[in-house]
Amino acid sequence: MPKLLFTPKAAEQFRELENFPALAKRFRAVRSALGKMEHSLRHPSLRTHVYDEKGCPHDGKLFEAYAENNTPVAYRIFFCYMPRPDIDTVLIVAITPHP
Repeated sequence: MPKLLFTPKAAEQFRELENFPALAKRFRAVRSALGKMEHSLRHPSLRTHVYDEKGCPHDGKLFEAYAENNTPVAYRIFFCYMPRPDIDTVLIVAITPHP
């Protein structure tokens, strides 16, 4: 079960979702997706895939997970694996709406 760490930017984006009542549905979807990520990054509803080969702050692969699907401006969670393979930790880089 991976541990989730947040960049300051991702933590701010999460707090903004949490504190903006008009986005309560989106916040619940993101929170649910993060919960699934804590149990398994391969959960089918996350539809996890590589987004960018060198987009991670550690020069690794940047992955995208779906918090929502088939909805306008669906939210996505961008993450990467931490550079130490002996630690099961992922870094949440951004939580953003899909254009």
